[in-house]
Amino acid sequence: METKTSNEYKQVIGRCKELFQKKTIDYGTSWRIMRLSSITDQIFIKAQRIRSVQEKGSQKISDPIEDDFIGIINYCLIALIQISLKDESRMEIPFEELEPIYDQWVAKTKGLLENKNHDYGEAWRDMRVSSMTDIILMKLFRLKQIEDNEGKTLVSEGIEANYQDMINYAVFCLIKLGYHHA
Repeated sequence: METKTSNEYKQVIGRCKELFQKKTIDYGTSWRIMRLSSITDQIFIKAQRIRSVQEKGSQKISDPIEDDFIGIINYCLIALIQISLKDESRMEIPFEELEPIYDQWVAKTKGLLENKNHDYGEAWRDMRVSSMTDIILMKLFRLKQIEDNEGKTLVSEGIEANYQDMINYAVFCLIKLGYHHA
């Protein structure tokens, strides 16, 4: 059954995927050179900028924070694609080969969202965008610690789950900011 959240999620991800495709055409897959820790740091830069703009209430660079949330989503998906392609040595991979991997991770991540939404009753709709930004930053600090521990955890979710959670929180933020209507 198609829910309001599911429909909004598809709209946001559709726009993110369109940008990912265009950037792949423009830049190729230059991101293939990046280690996961570098991708995590790219996500951190975007989340930190969002928080800084939220706290200051103004910005000197005119890029809207929506663009940073899109960057968080696509960099998280790039990280998940890198994990999927860990045994692939090619640096340049055409979008047509990446698209099914992108879609697979989106489907898994959306499934995670639907399960959590069921249990939590869409509590995110009553949260502030600033709180969700803080949660993304917290997930980033957790992820950095896991990376520093060479991916090993004792009782915690792993790397993939943290990237997926950040995707979902960034989608929630974009929905709350009305990006799915634009």
